[in-house]
Amino acid sequence: MASLREKSTTTQNTLDDSTEPIEHWGQVVAVRGSVVDLHFGTDLPPIYTLLHCQTTPPIIMEVLSQLDDQQVRAMALTPTQGLARGTAVSHQNTPLQTPVGRAILSRMFDVFGQPIDRQPPPANLEWRSVHQSPPPLARRSTRSETFTTGIKAIDVLMPLERGGKTGLFGGAGVGKTVLLTEMIHNMAGQHKGVSLFCGIGERCREGEELYREMQQAGVLDNMAMIFGQMNEPPGCRFRVGHAALTMAEYFRDDEHRDVLLLIDNIFRFIQAGAEVSGLMGQMPSRLGYQPTMGTELSQLEERIANTDSGAITSIQAVYVPADDFTDPAAVHTFSHLSASIVLSRKRASEGLFPAIDPLQSHSKMATLAIIGPRHDRIARKIRQTLAQYEELKDIIAMLGLEQLSQIDRATVFKARRLERFLTQPFFTTEQFSGLSGRLVALDDALDGCEQILDGAFDQCPEQALYMVGTIDEARKRWQAMTRENDESVGEEP
Repeated sequence: MASLREKSTTTQNTLDDSTEPIEHWGQVVAVRGSVVDLHFGTDLPPIYTLLHCQTTPPIIMEVLSQLDDQQVRAMALTPTQGLARGTAVSHQNTPLQTPVGRAILSRMFDVFGQPIDRQPPPANLEWRSVHQSPPPLARRSTRSETFTTGIKAIDVLMPLERGGKTGLFGGAGVGKTVLLTEMIHNMAGQHKGVSLFCGIGERCREGEELYREMQQAGVLDNMAMIFGQMNEPPGCRFRVGHAALTMAEYFRDDEHRDVLLLIDNIFRFIQAGAEVSGLMGQMPSRLGYQPTMGTELSQLEERIANTDSGAITSIQAVYVPADDFTDPAAVHTFSHLSASIVLSRKRASEGLFPAIDPLQSHSKMATLAIIGPRHDRIARKIRQTLAQYEELKDIIAMLGLEQLSQIDRATVFKARRLERFLTQPFFTTEQFSGLSGRLVALDDALDGCEQILDGAFDQCPEQALYMVGTIDEARKRWQAMTRENDESVGEEP
């Protein structure tokens, strides 16, 4: 330890006359997985300081707490294999930083700002700390605007807010990532600002596929990606969201541009925090989550805001453990959102894609003052019809459809046709479904729903409304099916 102090003093005296930052030295005293205790003597580093271990390859850590006047506890951002007690550690009183600037567009980065797309590092970059404060209330904008996604079920029933936060809630395998990818595809072309994709706990397959798809769609020039992969330490997954927000804040505050921030998956951020919390020795809270979950999520979410200089619009996928929406991770995330899109496993099993549950999903933008009287009237009528159908399902299961009154039967037929009309083929699933994708304007979606509610399609086969774009496409399919039936009847002896 004495030699380390001498080394620190010598280094400090050497660097005092130069412009280089002073390097302070310490050593590892305990290793618990991704959490490491370190001794620094009198040069105790502040919270969030980045530490570098003198190993091969180098191990990077971030200070999370000061244990006493000589020891700190740090979270590793890289794997700790090979780390041992007594290993020398240095720091320069600098936090974790990420690159910002126009040069990051069309590139893919890790949590340290290093490119992972097999291209040389971009030049002319500015580096900023990932730990930034949310914009003050005086700078926030109070204007309410909607923007369309081209997906009928979302635009009609739960319109998204420009500059707001939207959550895609669902269990495993119900289509969160597919829906998120489709929204990127639809909005990247019409979105005039910058798109930023943040993968928290992403599978490497998903990141590679997204990069290729965005490249083929020609939207990569206005898009940047940053990934903390599933196999990386919890510290990396815990900080990659903050790094993405620092990039987004640059375009909002310095370039005065709107930013579309897509995060997949917020639950992995909470999960990484729970892993770190357990290793830090904190007492677990309900269902084993960290006691600081609300604070950690707020530090991330409150930076996503609409200000006088620009807006960060965020769409976040949220995994729901065991489809339980009372899980603390889902409950805490709900409180930050302006729109919640809930994906239903039951609808997915029926082949109704996107598998959005219209009765559980909601948006604060779906009010008369924002979306207008016609849109509000149609959306309310759709929800009312689908809710009545939900109530009648038990009766139908026990007694059969024939036992319903004429009015109830008409409601059931309308609801089933609405459910099928609100399905839509996606561009990102063309290679799997064989159906070409559809981008549907809001007016076309409203016209179709209105005609179904008014009874214009009461005689139409349900199959004609399934996986179509506009109502005109459904009408043509109906006419073709009618002709086929007429021809088959004419051919019978």
